Amino acid sequence: MRGRFITLEGGEGAGKTSNLQFIQQFLENAGIDLVVTREPGGTELGEAIRELLLDHRNTSMLDDTELLLMFAARSQHINQLITPALNEGKWVLCDRFTDASYAYQGGGRGVDQSRIQQLEQWVQGDLRPDLTLLLDLPVEQGLERASARSEPDRFEREKTEFFLRVREAYLERVRADEARYRIIDASQPLPEVHQQLNQTLENVLASWT
Repeated sequence: MRGRFITLEGGEGAGKTSNLQFIQQFLENAGIDLVVTREPGGTELGEAIRELLLDHRNTSMLDDTELLLMFAARSQHINQLITPALNEGKWVLCDRFTDASYAYQGGGRGVDQSRIQQLEQWVQGDLRPDLTLLLDLPVEQGLERASARSEPDRFEREKTEFFLRVREAYLERVRADEARYRIIDASQPLPEVHQQLNQTLENVLASWT
């Protein structure tokens, strides 16, 4: 039986790292054979592309270049790791996927969504996540949290207006396909976020069995 594909999305300061670990532990405790990965990245080539994309010194990178690099890494990721794992019956949990391209390159950068759709179809074919968990919180709160971390990368240096567009693009994606998404209120303290995730995952797994 083919495995399930779950993605985790969210803007800056949403707590993806700690919540990804919680989701991983929940699924493994449920006896699921799980592969955990991330985008951009997930493969040796993808991680090298990630370094290019996040390096704050690459200030001259064009929006189209950024988008194409994202999908180049994604193509390698899908064919080398994601699809083989799913075909083996494993579940895949991925920190960001194509929704992030619609949010960051589409919403944030203003790249026409039809161009993203063309790349999505070319690179992914029919592959789409079975479930996307969106960690949502007000932009100002997320940026305040993010500022307390390490030196900001190339994306984290963008202005507040950029992240407002990113958040709205994510929410537009949810409104267009409510069956696939679950919104998690990430503005709450971490234990309460984990409680939301726990309940959501219990409900989803019950509906899949």
